Amino acid sequence: MLTMRITGGKYCGRKVIIPTGELEIRPAMDRMRESLFAILGPLDGASFCDLFSGSGCVGLEAASRGATLVHLVEMDKAKRPTMEKNISWATAECDIKIFNSNVLKFIPTAQMQYDIVYADPPFPMGNKIQLAELTDRRHAVKPDGLFIIHFPAPEENQWPEQIGDLKLVDTRKYGRNMLKFYRNMSECALGQ
Repeated sequence: MLTMRITGGKYCGRKVIIPTGELEIRPAMDRMRESLFAILGPLDGASFCDLFSGSGCVGLEAASRGATLVHLVEMDKAKRPTMEKNISWATAECDIKIFNSNVLKFIPTAQMQYDIVYADPPFPMGNKIQLAELTDRRHAVKPDGLFIIHFPAPEENQWPEQIGDLKLVDTRKYGRNMLKFYRNMSECALGQ
């Protein structure tokens, strides 16, 4: 059984089980995950949406660092029992929900906005920018909130400085992996 560990916050050191099919999940490297949350800082009271969540490790890391609402979106229903086991120790202090859904169908139907939307699509997935465009169009990120995308470094030049109201504010490289941080510069709230 493969596991990863939560890298910081109140659950630091807790093990997260990697569901069968970990090669498809491609869990974020510990160093990259630790760096991501160091950049974000404390998430006290934040809402966090983990798209393509796999094991739920990134969402659990957000809960560990103070997020009070975490939505895990994973299409593969076979991963759900492992995800449920992983989140069982965190649900008393954080509202964590699992959604078995295609991300491109979940975003248009989400009934809320998030402080942070983190997307870790499978590296072979094409047209990842469509995901960012949909996130912007559906106002899935609160004003001044962040959309963060993890993708392979060779795709870096495909990403524009601005996607609708989402403006690129930071880029980090970790070997063959990259993170781009887009801030929602609009004042538009969901339903307006």
